[in-house]
Amino acid sequence: MTSFNLGPLAIPMQHGLLYLGFFAALFAGWLAGRKRKANPEGVLFAMLIGGLLAARLAFVGQYSEQYATRPLSLVDIRDGGFLFWPGLVCAALIGAGLAWRKPTLRRSLAIAVLVGGSLWGSGLALVSALERSRQLPELSLMDLQGNPVDLRALDGRPLVVNLWATWCPPCRREMPVLEAAQNANPDVRFLLVNQGEHAEAVTRYLAEQGLAPRDVLLDSGNRLGQATGSFGLPTTLFYDANGRLNHSHMGELSSASLEHGLRQLP
Repeated sequence: MTSFNLGPLAIPMQHGLLYLGFFAALFAGWLAGRKRKANPEGVLFAMLIGGLLAARLAFVGQYSEQYATRPLSLVDIRDGGFLFWPGLVCAALIGAGLAWRKPTLRRSLAIAVLVGGSLWGSGLALVSALERSRQLPELSLMDLQGNPVDLRALDGRPLVVNLWATWCPPCRREMPVLEAAQNANPDVRFLLVNQGEHAEAVTRYLAEQGLAPRDVLLDSGNRLGQATGSFGLPTTLFYDANGRLNHSHMGELSSASLEHGLRQLP
């Protein structure tokens, strides 16, 4: 499952696990420090903010070429551009530094980090293992000309499947990025699977926007989204050449975050 619903909102599973781990850490720290009035809440927030900032800066630095043409996109975190390890190291350094300066917080902070980190880390490991065990669903969809296309008809290339719709603003913004990547990476197969719309609406939208991507498919019953556990748009699924899911990305893709996703493919 790549996402889950919270009321009307679809939340990426990785984000949900981070929120869960952080709030668990806050609660555990409060419990551990309430008798000594040593609540590590401020330190935990500093670790979170510092870690996210470091993770973002590291990502931007790694993909500086993609961001150079659009400097304002550096602060547009909707593309999900963060690097895990730089953020984790920075958060740990901030926590260690503040704990050294405030010895009374060390015990409660250690308990908070242990509880929150264990919950977050085990959740990430479980979700990753479940994702990597999933195969491309056995579905037949239609192209814009009404011809059936078997998703499992692999051609020896890694596969990127993007779930989108014309009414979805992030989908509209990322479509030129996907078309450019499709043209620049002939060794990767891209399938742009429209969710729930008719061929006329999709064809008209692409013509109006001056877009001509290849392999646009129609999923009128949203079967692929349901089969992959993708409850929000846009969602992009990255499969290896054998049709096994490698990882997923829910939300808008920038050229940098798409390049990052492609680099993770075997």
